Amino acid sequence: MSLLAATSTPSPLWYLTRGSGVVTLVLLTLSVCLGVLTSVRWRSPRLPRFVVAGLHRNVALLAVAFLAVHVVTSVADSYAHVRLRDAVIPFASSYRPIWLGLGTLACDLLIAVIVTSLLRARIGHRLWRLTHWLAYGSWPLALVHSLGTGSDARYGWMAVLGFASIAAVSLSLLVRVARAPGDVLAKGAAGAAAICVPVAVLTWYGNGPAQRGWAARAGTPRALLHTAAAAAVAPPAPRLPRSFDGSLTGTISESTPNDRGLVVVRIDTTLHGRVRGKLRLALQGYPSDGGGVRMTASGVAIAATGSPVFAGSIVGLAGDRVDARVNAPSEGTMNLTLFLRLDPAAGSVSGSVHGVRL
Repeated sequence: MSLLAATSTPSPLWYLTRGSGVVTLVLLTLSVCLGVLTSVRWRSPRLPRFVVAGLHRNVALLAVAFLAVHVVTSVADSYAHVRLRDAVIPFASSYRPIWLGLGTLACDLLIAVIVTSLLRARIGHRLWRLTHWLAYGSWPLALVHSLGTGSDARYGWMAVLGFASIAAVSLSLLVRVARAPGDVLAKGAAGAAAICVPVAVLTWYGNGPAQRGWAARAGTPRALLHTAAAAAVAPPAPRLPRSFDGSLTGTISESTPNDRGLVVVRIDTTLHGRVRGKLRLALQGYPSDGGGVRMTASGVAIAATGSPVFAGSIVGLAGDRVDARVNAPSEGTMNLTLFLRLDPAAGSVSGSVHGVRL
Protein backbone atom coordinates (compact mmCIF):
# COMPACT_ATOMS: atom_id res chain seq x y z
CA MET A 1 0.00 0.00 0.00
CA SER A 2 1.35 3.41 -0.91
CA LEU A 3 2.43 5.69 1.86
CA LEU A 4 0.81 8.44 -0.17
CA ALA A 5 -2.63 6.86 -0.06
CA ALA A 6 -4.52 10.09 0.48
CA THR A 7 -6.38 12.87 -1.22
CA SER A 8 -6.01 16.53 -0.43
CA THR A 9 -7.07 19.87 -1.86
CA PRO A 10 -6.23 23.35 -0.59
CA SER A 11 -8.64 24.25 2.21
CA PRO A 12 -10.62 27.50 1.88
CA LEU A 13 -10.92 27.50 5.67
CA TRP A 14 -7.32 28.70 5.97
CA TYR A 15 -8.10 31.77 3.87
CA LEU A 16 -11.37 32.39 5.71
CA THR A 17 -9.51 32.24 9.02
CA ARG A 18 -7.00 34.84 7.85
CA GLY A 19 -9.65 37.12 6.36
CA SER A 20 -11.99 37.00 9.36
CA GLY A 21 -9.04 37.68 11.68
CA VAL A 22 -8.10 40.84 9.78
CA VAL A 23 -11.71 42.06 9.71
CA THR A 24 -12.05 41.38 13.45
CA LEU A 25 -8.97 43.51 14.19
CA VAL A 26 -10.34 46.40 12.10
CA LEU A 27 -13.73 46.22 13.83
CA LEU A 28 -12.15 46.00 17.30
CA THR A 29 -10.04 49.06 16.49
CA LEU A 30 -13.11 50.99 15.36
CA SER A 31 -15.04 49.82 18.44
CA VAL A 32 -12.30 51.01 20.80
CA CYS A 33 -12.11 54.42 19.11
CA LEU A 34 -15.90 54.83 19.23
CA GLY A 35 -15.94 53.70 22.85
CA VAL A 36 -13.40 56.37 23.78
CA LEU A 37 -15.40 59.04 21.93
CA THR A 38 -18.53 57.90 23.75
CA SER A 39 -16.79 58.15 27.13
CA VAL A 40 -15.81 61.79 26.52
CA ARG A 41 -19.34 62.56 25.26
CA TRP A 42 -18.04 63.56 21.83
CA ARG A 43 -20.52 64.62 19.19
CA SER A 44 -20.77 66.66 16.02
CA PRO A 45 -23.67 68.33 14.19
CA ARG A 46 -23.79 65.44 11.72
CA LEU A 47 -23.15 62.71 14.29
CA PRO A 48 -25.06 63.11 17.57
CA ARG A 49 -23.80 61.36 20.69
CA PHE A 50 -26.57 58.72 20.71
CA VAL A 51 -25.60 57.78 17.14
CA VAL A 52 -21.97 57.36 18.20
CA ALA A 53 -23.04 55.17 21.13
CA GLY A 54 -25.29 53.03 18.94
CA LEU A 55 -22.60 52.68 16.29
CA HIS A 56 -20.12 51.63 18.99
CA ARG A 57 -22.47 48.90 20.21
CA ASN A 58 -23.24 47.56 16.74
CA VAL A 59 -19.61 47.57 15.63
CA ALA A 60 -18.67 45.66 18.80
CA LEU A 61 -21.36 43.05 18.09
CA LEU A 62 -20.16 42.71 14.50
CA ALA A 63 -16.59 42.24 15.76
CA VAL A 64 -17.78 39.42 18.01
CA ALA A 65 -19.53 37.78 15.04
CA PHE A 66 -16.36 37.85 12.93
CA LEU A 67 -14.36 36.65 15.94
CA ALA A 68 -16.66 33.63 16.15
CA VAL A 69 -16.01 32.89 12.46
CA HIS A 70 -12.27 33.29 13.05
CA VAL A 71 -12.28 30.85 15.97
CA VAL A 72 -14.54 28.26 14.34
CA THR A 73 -12.57 28.19 11.08
CA SER A 74 -9.26 28.02 12.97
CA VAL A 75 -10.44 24.93 14.83
CA ALA A 76 -12.12 23.34 11.79
CA ASP A 77 -9.10 23.77 9.51
CA SER A 78 -6.48 21.03 9.85
CA TYR A 79 -3.48 23.07 8.69
CA ALA A 80 -2.28 24.50 12.00
CA HIS A 81 -4.07 21.93 14.22
CA VAL A 82 -5.66 24.45 16.57
CA ARG A 83 -7.83 22.51 18.96
CA LEU A 84 -11.05 23.73 20.56
CA ARG A 85 -9.37 23.97 23.96
CA ASP A 86 -6.63 26.13 22.38
CA ALA A 87 -9.34 28.67 21.54
CA VAL A 88 -10.36 28.84 25.21
CA ILE A 89 -7.25 28.02 27.27
CA PRO A 90 -4.35 30.45 26.58
CA PHE A 91 -0.86 29.20 25.70
CA ALA A 92 -1.91 25.51 25.42
CA SER A 93 -1.42 25.21 21.66
CA SER A 94 1.60 23.65 19.96
CA TYR A 95 1.24 26.16 17.10
CA ARG A 96 2.91 29.48 18.01
CA PRO A 97 1.77 29.08 21.64
CA ILE A 98 2.61 32.57 22.94
CA TRP A 99 1.11 34.56 20.08
CA LEU A 100 -1.90 32.28 19.65
CA GLY A 101 -2.36 32.41 23.43
CA LEU A 102 -2.62 36.21 23.35
CA GLY A 103 -5.43 35.88 20.83
CA THR A 104 -7.12 33.36 23.12
CA LEU A 105 -6.85 35.84 26.02
CA ALA A 106 -8.44 38.54 23.87
CA CYS A 107 -11.25 36.14 22.98
CA ASP A 108 -11.79 35.21 26.66
CA LEU A 109 -12.00 38.90 27.62
CA LEU A 110 -14.64 39.54 24.98
CA ILE A 111 -16.60 36.49 26.15
CA ALA A 112 -16.54 37.92 29.69
CA VAL A 113 -17.88 41.22 28.36
CA ILE A 114 -20.69 39.45 26.46
CA VAL A 115 -21.72 37.33 29.45
CA THR A 116 -21.78 40.27 31.86
CA SER A 117 -23.71 42.35 29.35
CA LEU A 118 -26.38 39.66 29.19
CA LEU A 119 -26.49 39.61 33.00
CA ARG A 120 -26.25 43.38 33.39
CA ALA A 121 -29.63 43.70 35.12
CA ARG A 122 -28.57 41.14 37.76
CA ILE A 123 -24.95 42.07 38.45
CA GLY A 124 -25.44 45.82 38.61
CA HIS A 125 -24.10 48.72 36.56
CA ARG A 126 -20.83 49.11 38.49
CA LEU A 127 -19.65 45.53 38.00
CA TRP A 128 -20.81 45.55 34.40
CA ARG A 129 -18.92 48.77 33.68
CA LEU A 130 -15.77 47.38 35.34
CA THR A 131 -15.96 44.24 33.22
CA HIS A 132 -16.77 46.27 30.11
CA TRP A 133 -13.36 47.89 30.35
CA LEU A 134 -11.88 44.46 29.56
CA ALA A 135 -12.97 45.01 25.98
CA TYR A 136 -10.35 47.74 25.71
CA GLY A 137 -7.73 45.34 27.06
CA SER A 138 -8.60 42.82 24.36
CA TRP A 139 -7.56 45.20 21.58
CA PRO A 140 -3.77 45.29 22.19
CA LEU A 141 -3.81 41.52 22.75
CA ALA A 142 -5.61 41.04 19.43
CA LEU A 143 -3.18 43.37 17.68
CA VAL A 144 -0.06 41.57 18.94
CA HIS A 145 -1.75 38.23 18.18
CA SER A 146 -2.40 39.34 14.60
CA LEU A 147 1.17 40.46 14.04
CA GLY A 148 2.75 37.59 15.97
CA THR A 149 0.87 34.61 14.59
CA GLY A 150 -0.82 35.91 11.45
CA SER A 151 0.32 34.49 8.10
CA ASP A 152 0.16 37.98 6.55
CA ALA A 153 2.22 39.83 9.17
CA ARG A 154 5.23 40.38 6.88
CA TYR A 155 3.16 41.77 4.02
CA GLY A 156 3.23 45.54 3.59
CA TRP A 157 -0.54 45.95 3.59
CA MET A 158 -0.84 44.14 6.92
CA ALA A 159 1.90 46.28 8.45
CA VAL A 160 0.12 49.44 7.24
CA LEU A 161 -3.16 48.15 8.67
CA GLY A 162 -1.53 47.40 12.03
CA PHE A 163 0.19 50.78 12.19
CA ALA A 164 -3.02 52.59 11.22
CA SER A 165 -4.88 50.74 14.00
CA ILE A 166 -2.22 51.76 16.52
CA ALA A 167 -2.34 55.39 15.34
CA ALA A 168 -6.14 55.56 15.53
CA VAL A 169 -6.37 54.12 19.05
CA SER A 170 -3.42 56.20 20.31
CA LEU A 171 -4.97 59.40 18.97
CA SER A 172 -8.35 58.63 20.53
CA LEU A 173 -6.68 57.87 23.88
CA LEU A 174 -4.74 61.13 23.77
CA VAL A 175 -8.03 62.97 23.15
CA ARG A 176 -9.53 61.09 26.11
CA VAL A 177 -6.61 62.03 28.36
CA ALA A 178 -6.70 65.68 27.29
CA ARG A 179 -10.41 66.02 28.04
CA ALA A 180 -10.45 63.99 31.26
CA PRO A 181 -10.44 65.76 34.65
CA GLY A 182 -7.50 65.17 36.99
CA ASP A 183 -4.11 66.54 37.94
CA VAL A 184 -1.52 67.32 35.31
CA LEU A 185 0.91 64.65 36.54
CA ALA A 186 -1.63 61.82 36.17
CA LYS A 187 -2.72 63.04 32.76
CA GLY A 188 0.91 63.34 31.68
CA ALA A 189 1.61 59.75 32.74
CA ALA A 190 -1.44 58.49 30.89
CA GLY A 191 -0.47 60.44 27.79
CA ALA A 192 3.08 59.09 27.94
CA ALA A 193 1.71 55.55 28.19
CA ALA A 194 -0.52 56.15 25.14
CA ILE A 195 2.63 57.03 23.22
CA CYS A 196 5.21 54.63 24.68
CA VAL A 197 3.11 51.45 24.35
CA PRO A 198 2.60 51.86 20.57
CA VAL A 199 6.31 52.65 20.17
CA ALA A 200 7.15 49.44 22.07
CA VAL A 201 4.80 47.43 19.84
CA LEU A 202 6.32 48.91 16.68
CA THR A 203 9.85 48.21 17.94
CA TRP A 204 8.91 44.60 18.72
CA TYR A 205 7.34 44.21 15.27
CA GLY A 206 10.42 45.57 13.52
CA ASN A 207 12.71 43.16 15.37
CA GLY A 208 10.32 40.20 15.33
CA PRO A 209 7.51 39.48 12.83
CA ALA A 210 9.03 41.77 10.19
CA GLN A 211 12.27 39.76 10.15
CA ARG A 212 13.05 36.57 8.24
CA GLY A 213 12.84 33.41 10.29
CA TRP A 214 10.05 34.70 12.51
CA ALA A 215 7.82 31.70 11.73
CA ALA A 216 10.35 29.35 13.34
CA ARG A 217 11.05 31.65 16.30
CA ALA A 218 7.33 32.14 16.89
CA GLY A 219 6.87 28.42 17.53
CA THR A 220 5.59 27.05 14.21
CA PRO A 221 5.86 23.24 14.21
CA ARG A 222 8.80 22.07 12.14
CA ALA A 223 6.60 20.05 9.79
CA LEU A 224 4.73 23.20 8.72
CA LEU A 225 7.81 25.17 7.80
CA HIS A 226 7.79 24.91 4.03
CA THR A 227 10.78 27.19 3.91
CA ALA A 228 12.75 24.66 5.91
CA ALA A 229 12.03 22.00 3.30
CA ALA A 230 13.12 24.39 0.57
CA ALA A 231 16.29 25.43 2.38
CA ALA A 232 17.28 21.80 2.83
CA VAL A 233 17.48 21.23 -0.94
CA ALA A 234 21.13 21.39 -1.94
CA PRO A 235 21.96 23.49 -4.99
CA PRO A 236 22.34 20.92 -7.74
CA ALA A 237 22.81 20.88 -11.93
CA PRO A 238 20.54 22.84 -15.86
CA ARG A 239 18.22 25.71 -15.06
CA LEU A 240 14.60 24.61 -14.85
CA PRO A 241 13.06 25.04 -18.33
CA ARG A 242 9.45 25.97 -19.02
CA SER A 243 8.57 22.32 -19.53
CA PHE A 244 10.51 19.14 -18.81
CA ASP A 245 10.23 15.42 -18.18
CA GLY A 246 12.60 13.29 -16.19
CA SER A 247 13.09 10.39 -13.84
CA LEU A 248 13.99 10.37 -10.17
CA THR A 249 15.45 8.07 -7.54
CA GLY A 250 15.90 8.58 -3.85
CA THR A 251 14.95 7.61 -0.33
CA ILE A 252 11.83 7.66 1.78
CA SER A 253 11.56 7.83 5.56
CA GLU A 254 8.78 8.19 8.10
CA SER A 255 9.05 9.75 11.56
CA THR A 256 7.59 8.27 14.69
CA PRO A 257 4.20 9.71 15.74
CA ASN A 258 4.35 12.85 17.87
CA ASP A 259 2.17 13.50 20.91
CA ARG A 260 -0.82 14.20 18.62
CA GLY A 261 -0.28 11.05 16.57
CA LEU A 262 1.08 12.93 13.52
CA VAL A 263 3.89 11.51 11.41
CA VAL A 264 6.10 13.15 8.78
CA VAL A 265 6.96 11.29 5.57
CA ARG A 266 10.07 12.66 3.83
CA ILE A 267 11.00 11.83 0.25
CA ASP A 268 14.43 13.01 -0.96
CA THR A 269 15.21 12.37 -4.62
CA THR A 270 17.75 13.15 -7.33
CA LEU A 271 16.49 14.14 -10.78
CA HIS A 272 17.88 12.44 -13.90
CA GLY A 273 17.53 13.26 -17.58
CA ARG A 274 17.34 16.67 -19.19
CA VAL A 275 17.06 18.35 -15.82
CA ARG A 276 19.47 17.34 -13.08
CA GLY A 277 18.80 18.51 -9.57
CA LYS A 278 17.11 17.72 -6.30
CA LEU A 279 13.45 17.26 -5.38
CA ARG A 280 12.13 16.94 -1.85
CA LEU A 281 8.64 16.25 -0.52
CA ALA A 282 7.51 16.37 3.09
CA LEU A 283 4.04 15.17 4.11
CA GLN A 284 2.54 15.48 7.57
CA GLY A 285 -0.56 13.54 8.56
CA TYR A 286 -2.22 10.79 10.53
CA PRO A 287 -1.38 7.17 9.71
CA SER A 288 -4.34 5.38 8.10
CA ASP A 289 -5.37 1.82 8.75
CA GLY A 290 -4.51 0.83 5.18
CA GLY A 291 -0.89 1.86 5.56
CA GLY A 292 -1.18 5.36 4.08
CA VAL A 293 -1.15 8.85 5.54
CA ARG A 294 -4.14 11.21 5.75
CA MET A 295 -2.23 14.34 4.79
CA THR A 296 -2.81 17.54 6.77
CA ALA A 297 0.19 19.60 5.61
CA SER A 298 2.95 19.34 3.03
CA GLY A 299 6.06 20.94 1.63
CA VAL A 300 7.69 20.56 -1.80
CA ALA A 301 10.98 21.96 -3.08
CA ILE A 302 12.79 21.51 -6.40
CA ALA A 303 15.98 23.08 -7.76
CA ALA A 304 18.44 22.75 -10.62
CA THR A 305 21.87 24.28 -11.15
CA GLY A 306 21.62 28.00 -11.77
CA SER A 307 17.97 28.03 -10.76
CA PRO A 308 16.48 29.35 -7.53
CA VAL A 309 14.63 26.95 -5.31
CA PHE A 310 10.99 26.51 -6.28
CA ALA A 311 8.97 25.82 -3.12
CA GLY A 312 5.32 25.07 -2.52
CA SER A 313 2.98 22.31 -1.46
CA ILE A 314 1.10 19.25 -2.65
CA VAL A 315 -2.30 20.03 -4.16
CA GLY A 316 -3.48 16.54 -5.03
CA LEU A 317 -2.79 12.88 -4.27
CA ALA A 318 -4.27 9.86 -6.03
CA GLY A 319 -2.56 6.53 -5.46
CA ASP A 320 1.05 6.89 -6.64
CA ARG A 321 0.36 10.18 -8.46
CA VAL A 322 1.35 13.43 -6.73
CA ASP A 323 0.38 16.87 -8.04
CA ALA A 324 2.25 19.84 -6.60
CA ARG A 325 2.43 23.57 -7.22
CA VAL A 326 5.68 25.44 -6.55
CA ASN A 327 6.96 28.93 -7.21
CA ALA A 328 10.06 31.06 -6.85
CA PRO A 329 10.48 34.86 -6.67
CA SER A 330 10.75 36.40 -10.15
CA GLU A 331 10.49 32.89 -11.67
CA GLY A 332 6.75 32.35 -11.52
CA THR A 333 4.74 29.23 -10.74
CA MET A 334 5.25 25.65 -11.87
CA ASN A 335 2.99 22.61 -11.76
CA LEU A 336 4.65 19.27 -11.04
CA THR A 337 3.16 15.84 -11.74
CA LEU A 338 5.00 12.90 -10.17
CA PHE A 339 4.44 9.17 -10.41
CA LEU A 340 6.23 7.44 -7.52
CA ARG A 341 7.08 3.81 -6.92
CA LEU A 342 7.73 3.36 -3.22
CA ASP A 343 9.49 0.54 -1.39
CA PRO A 344 9.00 1.37 2.31
CA ALA A 345 10.78 -1.81 3.40
CA ALA A 346 13.96 -0.80 1.54
CA GLY A 347 13.40 2.91 2.18
CA SER A 348 13.76 3.68 -1.54
CA VAL A 349 11.70 5.52 -4.13
CA SER A 350 11.82 5.87 -7.91
CA GLY A 351 9.55 7.32 -10.55
CA SER A 352 9.03 10.12 -13.05
CA VAL A 353 8.33 13.83 -12.96
CA HIS A 354 6.74 16.25 -15.41
CA GLY A 355 7.02 20.01 -14.89
CA VAL A 356 5.20 22.90 -16.63
CA ARG A 357 5.56 26.62 -15.99
CA LEU A 358 2.28 28.50 -15.76
